[in-house]
Amino acid sequence: MKEEIMMDDKNIIIMKLLHYFITEKNYNPIILQGVDNEIWLENINSECEIVRIVSGNIYNDEQYDFDVFKTKRILKKIKKKTLSLNMNVFSIFLNMSDNVTRQIDNNPKLLGINIKDEDDIKKNKILKNIFPDLPKKMKYSEEGVELFMKITNDINKHNKEDAKKLDNVFKNKTPYITYFLIAVNIIFYLVPTLMGSDTYKYIIDTFCIHGPSIRAGQYYRLLTGIFLHADLIHLFCNCYALYVIGPQIESFFGRIKYIIIYLFSGLTGALLSITLSGSTGAIGASGAIFGLMGALLYFGYYYRVYLGNVVKTQIIPIILLNLFIGFVSPGIDNFGHIGGLIGGALIAMALGVKDKSSKFEEINGWVICLIFLAFLLYMGLIFAGR
Repeated sequence: MKEEIMMDDKNIIIMKLLHYFITEKNYNPIILQGVDNEIWLENINSECEIVRIVSGNIYNDEQYDFDVFKTKRILKKIKKKTLSLNMNVFSIFLNMSDNVTRQIDNNPKLLGINIKDEDDIKKNKILKNIFPDLPKKMKYSEEGVELFMKITNDINKHNKEDAKKLDNVFKNKTPYITYFLIAVNIIFYLVPTLMGSDTYKYIIDTFCIHGPSIRAGQYYRLLTGIFLHADLIHLFCNCYALYVIGPQIESFFGRIKYIIIYLFSGLTGALLSITLSGSTGAIGASGAIFGLMGALLYFGYYYRVYLGNVVKTQIIPIILLNLFIGFVSPGIDNFGHIGGLIGGALIAMALGVKDKSSKFEEINGWVICLIFLAFLLYMGLIFAGR
């Protein structure tokens, strides 16, 4: 009986389609409760984010209308989970009756095709337009049980490789760079403090982020200022934030990219600060830390299937709360926070997310980063000094 099911034409088509979408197009199955006789696949980085393979019988227009209603309801939940505003759904119906008179291919967001056999796959214009290589990929030298075993083994191998990649991204690693940055911040505070108040004041006056001094040629202040802190509470808050957020960025992006994100965010935060804060001096790592949050937000966009709830309930609220505190509390350089946040997101785009970002996206990221940096340099060093 098991072999007969395997040899059924419809099941063979389903197996071949699954093999194509999972191993060739990097779609992942979506686990849905209470949904029978259909398989949902997602790839949020694809032009067609959702593919449905529907094997249940649809005999008439009323059943089709209910299918559309059900699809929209499920899609709404997926959008909410993945923070997606728009999603295209492509439905492949394998058991749709000719009695269905509704046009199933007239909605670009909910496209559908009716497939009865493999010849329909080769001939269907919509399918060839969206997935042009599918007909070629449906050809196999194996048949019957051998075909089933090949497809099963290939899908299992692909899933194991994906699981290995995810484990490499999300597994805990020793955050050496984070510890190093925390140590640098502590040393830059403790050493001058222990040497006396005059030395401490001299260090702050000489190395803080100060617009007029930077425009006079002391450009080193743009980076040295991000390692200085006003007092123990200021130091503790920034070091604790770095301890919480830093290991994640170090793990997700790697150590070299992490350092680049930190320094670039600190730089863009300092530049926006001297542009909009007048002649007031500024110190602290918070601009760079906001940059790490911007990078985390960008990373979360690519992994929103796994981190959608975290992004929505933790990352975004923390960013908004800290910006709000910065606006309502005196003495906080919120312009530095905003500059760092934007800089962190942009440099993360340029550096790319491993196994997710395309070269095109990374090149665009570098172009935007350079434009943003050039704009801040002009505004901070030239325009603000007029």
